[in-house]
Amino acid sequence: MLSQLFKLCLLFLLLPGASLPVLAGDDAPAWLRQAASASVPTYNKDVPAVVLLDESRLSIDDSGKITRTTTYAVRILTREGRGYASGSSGYTTDQSKVKDFHAWLIYPSGNVKKYGKDEIADVAAVDNDIYNEARARVVSASNAAEVGSIFGFEATTEERDFFNQHEWEFQGHLPVVSSRYSISLPQGWKAESITFNHAKVEPAVSGSSWTWELRNLSPIEHEPASPKVTNLAPRLAVSVFPAPGAKTNARSYSSWVDVSRWMSEISDTQLDLNDALASKAQELIANAKNDFEKIQAIGRYAQNITYISIQIGLGRFRPHPAIEVFNKKYGDCKDKANLMRAMLKAVNITAWPVVIYSGDPSYVREEWPSPTQFNHCIIAVKVSEVVQAPTIVRHPKLGRLLIFDPTDDYTPVGDLPQYLQGSFALVAAGESGALLRMPVTPPETNRLERSAAVTLTPEGAITAKISENATGQSARSFRSEFKRQARPDYVKMIEGWVTRGAQGAKVTSVEPTDNQAEGRFSLVVEFTVPSYAQSMHGQLLVFKPAIVSRRESVFLTEPNRKLPVVLESQAYTETVRIRLPAGFVVDEVPDAVKLETAFGQYSAQYEVTDGQLIYTRTYVIQSGTIPVDQYGTLRSFFEKIRTAEQAPVVLAKK
Repeated sequence: MLSQLFKLCLLFLLLPGASLPVLAGDDAPAWLRQAASASVPTYNKDVPAVVLLDESRLSIDDSGKITRTTTYAVRILTREGRGYASGSSGYTTDQSKVKDFHAWLIYPSGNVKKYGKDEIADVAAVDNDIYNEARARVVSASNAAEVGSIFGFEATTEERDFFNQHEWEFQGHLPVVSSRYSISLPQGWKAESITFNHAKVEPAVSGSSWTWELRNLSPIEHEPASPKVTNLAPRLAVSVFPAPGAKTNARSYSSWVDVSRWMSEISDTQLDLNDALASKAQELIANAKNDFEKIQAIGRYAQNITYISIQIGLGRFRPHPAIEVFNKKYGDCKDKANLMRAMLKAVNITAWPVVIYSGDPSYVREEWPSPTQFNHCIIAVKVSEVVQAPTIVRHPKLGRLLIFDPTDDYTPVGDLPQYLQGSFALVAAGESGALLRMPVTPPETNRLERSAAVTLTPEGAITAKISENATGQSARSFRSEFKRQARPDYVKMIEGWVTRGAQGAKVTSVEPTDNQAEGRFSLVVEFTVPSYAQSMHGQLLVFKPAIVSRRESVFLTEPNRKLPVVLESQAYTETVRIRLPAGFVVDEVPDAVKLETAFGQYSAQYEVTDGQLIYTRTYVIQSGTIPVDQYGTLRSFFEKIRTAEQAPVVLAKK
């Protein structure tokens, strides 16, 4: 028979917003018991968990040493949410250590499981580096967690940082009851903060301690093509300024020129050349007719250097010497950029490193000068007015700069990966350094042109040959698909694409051709479909002329939306020529469609000539972020496209 207290626990769990009592004498710490008692709102049934407490407390001494205490508690709301019953504490072997790490799981019954040393793992924080001092203590209770369980962990670390600048994310996707960040400083030190994605969070100041807190944050639901969560969730940036004469090596920055000066100090000294490196650079440009072709040749060489990272101490920010990278034929992003700079220097072309954030073009904020905002390094090459490319920006002091990413294996010189376009990035050029907005390539440079030659039989079967030619980031996408898969898997993927539009299709030929040097990718696919057109007693044939999709889906189908829509620039043109079967004529075709909006254009039209039905569709999307209040217009645009591409043609027997 259940105890009265256990019955009470179950009753509380069934009540919306109920708190969970914890049995007396359990092994959970007081802070976790307090977090477990918090009332929470009722969320949508798809919300997997709620963070009850997320807190980080920093205590910084006169020398700059940081003692950080983290406490975290999460309540599991669904079976799918059990994976959130986990925790980690990161550290670097040269700069920090984890002094204490403990975790607990409170079951719905109130019983507590404490996780000991044998259940806490120490793992590498990254898996693509040959050596990296970044590690983490991790623990997972996901296998033991139940709906209604509360998981919590507490970690204490001691660390020294290169910078007196810190960041705090108040929230991820999950809802949060309480999120707190606090810093305690020595006498005479001060802290200044900036809040992103939220009204400014003013700290509560008590003596030399600053505390920032937000409460009752709603979940951030995933929606297609939405901004990254780092641009939706509240985020805090804190700069700490030591008292005059403080003995700390950690840095603070008051301007982007300060950051540029420091970046140049640690990178320019790594540009030394030797005869072998200089000779190789000359060899690479032997057939180049102009500066752009020289940059292309050296860029391809840098791309082919194997990506392997060795991150030790200041080497997390400073590249290895160019000669060393050249000899070993491997390096990380900053090593590749530095090697390319050295080779360009050997042929009298000037270039600078560019630090950027990879993964979210809106992550870096210009109002907070800090190298901690960056996680990637690319290159800016000085070019004359003769050189033309969509990835050239103009620097106020350095002039025209061609931006290129030597780490991206699929994007040639003259183009830039979509995930970097539009980002703020720092050109590290000493006193001339500046934060610049990276270029956004226009739709016409990211173009897919498709033609289809189709023969239709009186029985409704078709034989088709589709030819595609892609440029820019459209080509990069197709190139990535092609190079990342074995040939059988690639063919299977193409077959899946064809059969989604033409059920029952039998693909007879798949011929991809990659011309990365020119930024082009082409594909020819041949297939047959025994019953593509629907035959009506042999008198009518009904079919869709849009035989295959454009690859990317038209996604905005939900009637309502909470988040903005992020669009990427692209252009598409398709011409389908369908040879009509003998004895049939076109009886009915859909009306032509022409849509014009600020964010995109679409058209579809039909022509009958010389025994052929010619169907043409065009599609152009401008890069940009569409506010929620314009979602109705955007959704209507895509709905009209869907309707147009589902519209059938009717042939009648003479």
